[in-house]
Amino acid sequence: MIKNQIFEVTVENLSSDGNGVAHVEGQAIFVPGTAPGDVIACRIVKPMKSYAFGRMERLIVPGPGRIPSDCPVCAPCGGCGLRHMSYEAECAAKTGFVQDAFTRLGHFDQQVLPVLPSPLSERYRNKVQLPVGLDEAGHPVTGFYAGRSHRIVPCSDCKLQPEWMNRLVARACALMEEYGIHPYDETTHTGLVRHLYMRQGWHSGQRLLCLVINGKSLPRESEFCRRLQQEFNLTTVLVNRNTQRTNVILGQDTRTVLGPGVIEDTLAGVPLQMGVHEFYQVNTPAAEVLYAKAREFAGLRPGDFLLDLYCGMGTIGLSMKPDCDHLVGVEVVPQAVEEAAATAARLGLPAGNAEFLCMDAGEAASRFAAQGQHPDVVVVDPPRKGCDAATRQAIVTMSPRTVVMVSCNAATAARDARALCNAGYHLETIQPVDLFPRTRHVETVCLLSKLRAKQHIEIDLSMDELDLTAAESKATYDEIYQIP
Repeated sequence: MIKNQIFEVTVENLSSDGNGVAHVEGQAIFVPGTAPGDVIACRIVKPMKSYAFGRMERLIVPGPGRIPSDCPVCAPCGGCGLRHMSYEAECAAKTGFVQDAFTRLGHFDQQVLPVLPSPLSERYRNKVQLPVGLDEAGHPVTGFYAGRSHRIVPCSDCKLQPEWMNRLVARACALMEEYGIHPYDETTHTGLVRHLYMRQGWHSGQRLLCLVINGKSLPRESEFCRRLQQEFNLTTVLVNRNTQRTNVILGQDTRTVLGPGVIEDTLAGVPLQMGVHEFYQVNTPAAEVLYAKAREFAGLRPGDFLLDLYCGMGTIGLSMKPDCDHLVGVEVVPQAVEEAAATAARLGLPAGNAEFLCMDAGEAASRFAAQGQHPDVVVVDPPRKGCDAATRQAIVTMSPRTVVMVSCNAATAARDARALCNAGYHLETIQPVDLFPRTRHVETVCLLSKLRAKQHIEIDLSMDELDLTAAESKATYDEIYQIP
């Protein structure tokens, strides 16, 4: 193919990053912003040796799942990569993402279950972190970074976040201008306000605002924060200091300006307190769907020992604690471990029944394996890179009867599942769960069971295939038992 060539093509499906896939003479073309079934005029923008990247010049015939996008900045923002598709079509595509990963990368031949949809497809986010900058007229503005850049795309109404968050950031920008507070400029390392961070307790309704600043304090800080607190019924207002030249949003120093410094909420029945550093699933209703499925897969019994690796604030393990006797959670982030232990205490769990360790998951799993400890069930919820080799090997050595794998990356989940299956486990079920509607991301929950034999062969035979005589097919147990 040659750059700027134009072909009429039909989009067949979506790749795992949300791009449409079409073919010309057997060569794949990846086209963003398209939907399965679209017939388009496609311009080649980057030809490669065996594939190419294209751009939709014209939509000739829309696919059955295509809908008009209702966001004016969807394309340059890039966050809602599937907003041009109906939610039903999006769910079907996400099931396909997971199926492709487990078939092509994990070499599994079993069928992935249809994705469990999110209870909400709009306004579901309970946390938002927005960069602050200047618009073309020099006024403070918030938005989202355009893909592969630090150029802010202003967005006055992101449909993934609650309306009060959109109103608050607009009001905060107006107050910044009124008070002479300048946004941060990462090029010159000048200016003050870097990010506005908001969090909401989904069930409690409590609201948190944190201003991330390049300095020690804001001009007229108490007055500025009080006005926002009163106008938006904020439970607490914080200021986080980040004076480093870095892409990391939060600094280490956070102080409370108004309120208790945390908000409270529940997730799958687990009471939580959150500031700004703790990891918390951004879609609470869908996370509760995921946790319920993980709990079902765990199949815990009274007296069981549950090991929860990469446990975060301990919510998955604690949601399963009523089903087992002993819980150990492992997490590398100290604040998360402290919050997990505090939550266990609020639930009235004795320290010996629920404990949380601050250490690397692989290191902890290896230590348990070396000590000969054998959890009955292991739950893993690793970051996008998946479980490391040490963690996988330690799981095999500990030999739990069940492994429940929660993953935000189907590719690494397929890799990890294949490694465990090669070492004596069987992949029973693959269940995608949509925690991030309108985006390209999907979670996956996998159930793996320990094979209790050195060799395991699955056989599916009908009575017809056995070619039994009528008498043989009706043999009694006593008759069979006495056969020499």
